[in-house]
Amino acid sequence: MTSSNVVPLVIGGKDVLTSETFDVVSPATGKLLHKSSSADVAEAVAAVDAAAAAFPAWSRSHVDERRAVLLRASDIIKARGDELKTAMQDETASDPAWADINLRIATENIVHAASHLVNLEGRMPAVADPGREAVIIREPYGVIFSIAPWNAPLPLGIRAIVWAIAAGNTVVLKGSELSPRTLRLVCSVLWEAGLPPGVLNFITSAPSRAAAVTTAVIAHPRVRKVNFTGSTTVGRIIARTAGEHLKPVLLELGGKAPSIVLEDADLAVAARHCALGAFLHAGQICMSTERILVHASVRDAFAEHLVAAAAALYGGAASGDAREDQKAAAPVLVTSAAVVKNKALVADAVAKGATVLYGDADADAEEDDGSRRMRPVVVADVRPDMDLYKTESFGPTVSLISFQDEADAVAIANDTEYGLVAAIFSRDLRRALAVARRIETGAVHINSMTAHDEPALPHGGTKDSGYGRFGGGFDEWTRSKTITYDSQL
Repeated sequence: MTSSNVVPLVIGGKDVLTSETFDVVSPATGKLLHKSSSADVAEAVAAVDAAAAAFPAWSRSHVDERRAVLLRASDIIKARGDELKTAMQDETASDPAWADINLRIATENIVHAASHLVNLEGRMPAVADPGREAVIIREPYGVIFSIAPWNAPLPLGIRAIVWAIAAGNTVVLKGSELSPRTLRLVCSVLWEAGLPPGVLNFITSAPSRAAAVTTAVIAHPRVRKVNFTGSTTVGRIIARTAGEHLKPVLLELGGKAPSIVLEDADLAVAARHCALGAFLHAGQICMSTERILVHASVRDAFAEHLVAAAAALYGGAASGDAREDQKAAAPVLVTSAAVVKNKALVADAVAKGATVLYGDADADAEEDDGSRRMRPVVVADVRPDMDLYKTESFGPTVSLISFQDEADAVAIANDTEYGLVAAIFSRDLRRALAVARRIETGAVHINSMTAHDEPALPHGGTKDSGYGRFGGGFDEWTRSKTITYDSQL
């Protein structure tokens, strides 16, 4: 295999092909797409050293220089959109619509980071001594270690980079082993835009090396902050390791997003948004709707709307019906383990008394051996004793749960270790706002699906969904410094 078939690391502006590589396989076909270089600890440390060497000059660069790089990058990412979307679809089995959404949000992140540079400023508070003054400035941390996932590699890769470098930091990006080419292409947009060597470095590793490499980078004395988007399980390890080295961390982790349908909701609108929120990208989004909570008085009517909406969007009908339509709509999950997990969750729920309202978890897909394909499934009458009630499915499986009143809905919505995002459907805005304030979550979307993220808004969770906020400005990417002086001199 020639070097053109191997995704290289990039350290200090130079491609690095490692002695060890790993295979990147198409989730859709199971066939080899390409190989990727696999960084070891020495190469990861070299990436940090390169970022540290580039930091002094980049942190002193004028905001106009940084803005110019980002604005050029926004033009380049649009021009190279087809290339980026194709890489993403190849590596993650994304459908074209999800790839389009990814590209749009990635571009918006670049533009917003550039536009927010005008707000990168300090302040002069009043101090106790009338003969002295104080100024509080914002300055970059230094080297940021960013870890980006596979499921939305364009926007999540971009947001892990651009806000940090816009603020004057330098970055080592560790890309997922499932989408290394896509994430390296994301970086190449910024290099093409004129980002100096070493400001952004790219590494990825085979799973067998990932823990050692990640630990070494976090422990490196020149790394000043870590940001991670991914599972809660890995997030705990990242946070624990960073805590041992007193490094601040920004974490966006798992979710178990509820959508609450009040009795006065427009049921057709609610059903469409719940179906989209649950099954977009086969449910492989941290903000995916995992639980649909519907008032008991409209439960049956809503269920009819939900089945119709899911069938219109994804094919099929109630359990066991319209099998040919379902077969055409079967999405691909990134690994066979994800399919096994979702089927087990459905089987456990059914064994304990739940009912499959839509879909068929045991359906096979002739396009593949079935190991990586699973059609959307709605499971009704889910109770707390079922694994599906609290376990994040991260797949095309959603629960339908009835509630009696607002207090009941809030209690069920909050009965989870997660708290990333929620949705509420009601024609009464005041009522919806009042319920929204009672939900333990980082964001609530009224009369819209849970899967919503934009760079102008802070994004992040509470409880086991993590802490800190992406987007909305530079608070996470700069720290304050207080300077006082004698104003009489």
